[in-house]
Amino acid sequence: MGVNVKIVEPCNLYECELCDEVFVGPFVEIQRGVKVGAKSRIQSHSFICELVSIGESCFIGHGVMFINDLFQKGGPACNSALWRETRIGNNVSIGSNATILPVDICDGVVIGAGSVVTKNITKKGIYAGNPARLIREI
Repeated sequence: MGVNVKIVEPCNLYECELCDEVFVGPFVEIQRGVKVGAKSRIQSHSFICELVSIGESCFIGHGVMFINDLFQKGGPACNSALWRETRIGNNVSIGSNATILPVDICDGVVIGAGSVVTKNITKKGIYAGNPARLIREI
């Protein structure tokens, strides 16, 4: 853990890295190997699974769910080798109740509340919907 990290209990944090000035709200789970960059905020009831990295100065809204298993064989992958990574750039804001599948999201992106991100986002802008699509460039 970095300096000035604030964690509001109860939450499950194990074998993860929280850089300087990270905030973690209550009822959050952050699993093994996750890295949360400096000055990022994880709001309550969010789930961040293995193989996720979050950049600096990011905002993860309430109830955001990250997915690392695409159920490619019709059910949960019994072998973690089938799981996929998610990489979130710097200055990314993800609205409440969004679902983020294994993707890469570039710097400076806003994801609207309730959106489902199914594909990589390589262009700065505001994205929303199911599946999430570019609404406006910023």
